[in-house]
Amino acid sequence: MQSGKAKTHLWVLEFDQQAPRVIDPLMGYTGSGDMQQQVKLSFETCEAAQAYAKANGIAYRVIEPKEATRKAVSYSDNFRYSRTQPWTH
Repeated sequence: MQSGKAKTHLWVLEFDQQAPRVIDPLMGYTGSGDMQQQVKLSFETCEAAQAYAKANGIAYRVIEPKEATRKAVSYSDNFRYSRTQPWTH
């Protein structure tokens, strides 16, 4: 399995929660009457997302993305003799 980087460069506009979530007493499902929670808009740039929010009168805040740290992992490292953690199988 591989972790790809597809669609990680997009800026996403998500709406804040306007109504609290409720738990259905019969089935235990979680629901809400707030339909904007289901809307997520993607933009190529931060400026495009801000321009859309300003044009439509949407209050917004920008959360900068964190740099992903990836370490090189090799499948053969699971079986090396100098393994620091014991094999659990």
